[in-house]
Amino acid sequence: MLKRLRVTLAVISITLVTLVFIDFTGLAASLFGWMAKIQFLPALLALNVGVVAALVVLTVLFGRVYCSVICPLGIMQDIFAWFGKKAKKYRYSYSPAKNVLRIVFFVAMVASIVAGIGAFVVLFAPYSAYGRIAQTLIAPVWAWLNNVFAGIAEHYESYAFYDVDVWLRSGVTLGVAVATLVIIAFLSWRNGRTYCNTVCPVGTLLGFLSKYSVFAPVIDKSKCNACGLCSRNCKSACIDGKNHVIDYSRCVACMDCIGTCRHGAISYANRYAKKAVSADESGAAVSGGRRTFVVTALATTAAAALKAEEKVVDGGLAAIEDKQIPERKTRIVPPGAVSIKNLADHCTACQLCVSACPNGVLRPSTDLSHFMQPESSYERGYCRPECTRCSDVCPAGAIRPIDVADKSSVQIGHAVWVKANCIPLVDGVKCGNCARHCPTGAILMVNSEPGNEKSVKIPVVNTEKCIGCGACENLCPARPFSAIYVEGHENHRTI
Repeated sequence: MLKRLRVTLAVISITLVTLVFIDFTGLAASLFGWMAKIQFLPALLALNVGVVAALVVLTVLFGRVYCSVICPLGIMQDIFAWFGKKAKKYRYSYSPAKNVLRIVFFVAMVASIVAGIGAFVVLFAPYSAYGRIAQTLIAPVWAWLNNVFAGIAEHYESYAFYDVDVWLRSGVTLGVAVATLVIIAFLSWRNGRTYCNTVCPVGTLLGFLSKYSVFAPVIDKSKCNACGLCSRNCKSACIDGKNHVIDYSRCVACMDCIGTCRHGAISYANRYAKKAVSADESGAAVSGGRRTFVVTALATTAAAALKAEEKVVDGGLAAIEDKQIPERKTRIVPPGAVSIKNLADHCTACQLCVSACPNGVLRPSTDLSHFMQPESSYERGYCRPECTRCSDVCPAGAIRPIDVADKSSVQIGHAVWVKANCIPLVDGVKCGNCARHCPTGAILMVNSEPGNEKSVKIPVVNTEKCIGCGACENLCPARPFSAIYVEGHENHRTI
């Protein structure tokens, strides 16, 4: 019963999280975006005290339920481990905890967060690792399937689906996502929760708390015959069946051992009960534990539900594939990030903002100093003043919530005109695309030759009014580089 409950909740959890990452309409993010908010590391970086406290209490009471029910990377490990058990039954065995490695990875993570070294956090944060896999590998397949249905629907004169751009990320981003998936899949298929209990810093921290959890699987020595069946089915390798000992710092409360034991020697019960209980009382205790487990797990996953947002879709701009990225002196980070430093200090590079961006503006950085963290570029679209999707979904406080009015006045950069690329001067034809589409009126067209009304008009940028949205850069017809591009600002300011 407990195992079925855990599996059901885990399936629901990973399904909702995955939908948040791959849904291009924004509906899933508006309904289930709270699933990102209750992930441990994003909540910690966002100083979301309520969520962190709830997860700590949940762990102290019921063990590492977070790892088996809420964390998507943990659930993914269970999926691969399930396939491993199908290939070979009883493939696990008890092994002592590799505490030195656990401490090394944990200290390195803490030091990286304090020092602002984002690359380490990006690679080893569990939620971020799953986010990259979902957004880089699953989202393109989801978009392609949508386009297949759109084509079929159009054939029958139905427009229930619409075509979307299938965007494969850069080679570095794709390589990191594939490598992460392969490593996690191999370790899980072969040894179950090796990553979770050796590498994952969140698992180490929660493991320290679960070591003293109130409720956990308990071995009744009077019933146990030391057959070792529980040890050979424990994907956390934390049950020493011969000596009737469970390492609760590694136990993820998967409940596999309870269903495996043929003598009813293992039950989920209060570890600190003062007296032994009869079989009937034990059954009642387990039943009560089930009820408490259900209530707490559901309450935790529903605690941070967010207000639904309106569906905002791309305005129909066609992606221009042959534009090249200009060489910027300062990278551009989205409105709400406040500054490049604030984003670097809080971002876990989970890619949720990249997935939520409806115009293809955000993409993962390949620079090691801010590896996989989001940055803006305008080859595929521009940052629309009415869109606040990235700030709405960020779970870590790296992009703080802003409304439409605030966004329209936040200067994330300024436009720079490149005379050598400008079509009126190069080809002698009228243009003015940048001025026509500037949402703040920061670009004016003036005569290239002062006093000569017949001379071609060229753009002049008012940097005090420009907000750095990139409409001018994106819609400039010059190729391969735009005749006007945006330079980022280290610190954003309100104009």
